Amino acid sequence: RSSYSCCYFVLPCCFFDFHGKYSRRQSKKTQYREYLDFVAQVGFVCGFHVEEDCLRIPSTKRVSLIGKKRTYPPTECALIDKQITQYINNRQACAVVMCDRRVGFNHKDHSDGVREEAGSELWENETAWMPGFQPREKVEQIRNCASLPRDFVDDVVLSVANLLLNATPQKSCSNTHAGNTDTWNQGESLSLKEVAEHLNKETLKRLKSECGGLQTLLKNNHQVFEVLNGRVHIRDWRKEKPSRKTKPEVKRRLSAEAFKTRLCWFFIHHPDGCSLSSESCPYAHGTEELR
Repeated sequence: RSSYSCCYFVLPCCFFDFHGKYSRRQSKKTQYREYLDFVAQVGFVCGFHVEEDCLRIPSTKRVSLIGKKRTYPPTECALIDKQITQYINNRQACAVVMCDRRVGFNHKDHSDGVREEAGSELWENETAWMPGFQPREKVEQIRNCASLPRDFVDDVVLSVANLLLNATPQKSCSNTHAGNTDTWNQGESLSLKEVAEHLNKETLKRLKSECGGLQTLLKNNHQVFEVLNGRVHIRDWRKEKPSRKTKPEVKRRLSAEAFKTRLCWFFIHHPDGCSLSSESCPYAHGTEELR
């Protein structure tokens, strides 16, 4: 609606309508196919020749819809705009009853230049196109714990690890006189709630401002922790199953070159050191092994 010369590209993903979640109407189609047809219908109602393409991206939602050409001449802009307004009103009749009824803008026969100027003004007046419409911020905040300071993350990781290790009596891997070499202390498993209860209020407050909070931070630190069914464990790399897939020679060579690019957390912080030998551990046992 911003201008006759407007084109669009859309990659439908989450199933949403104009003012809430999309409600299915046909059981014979998959939810994804039905939603793609709905988005294509929106483009058709808006007067576009809608084309469909499948992107070469690693995603299950990779069908894109493209509108490059109009189905009507510029002289019919006002007529099509009324059609669009009516379509929006029909899609969200309930929302229109509860909100301001002034949906759409004044339908006059605008020239292309006037319509382009009107496009920017329409977004400023939220009652013009969509009552209660709230666009997302221009700069989207990263809230997956990835932007937290490294020192803060390291302190939380060390605190949680010590909490799990101290939950059971420590054993020393050097005590092998009795023939028992499986003495590496893996600690105890605790629920996320129990772990949270042992962290200070300031730390919890900072984590709650992130999406996923404590659980996300622990899962991000895959080297140290394993989070299963709401319980936190210290990862034992001896139990990790090797990949069944045989990598091509080129990929094996690349992975070998990228081997040991990070220090082993267990070698530095665990009281028994790393459960793996230096040759078997995918992380560096000391700075001299870093590549």
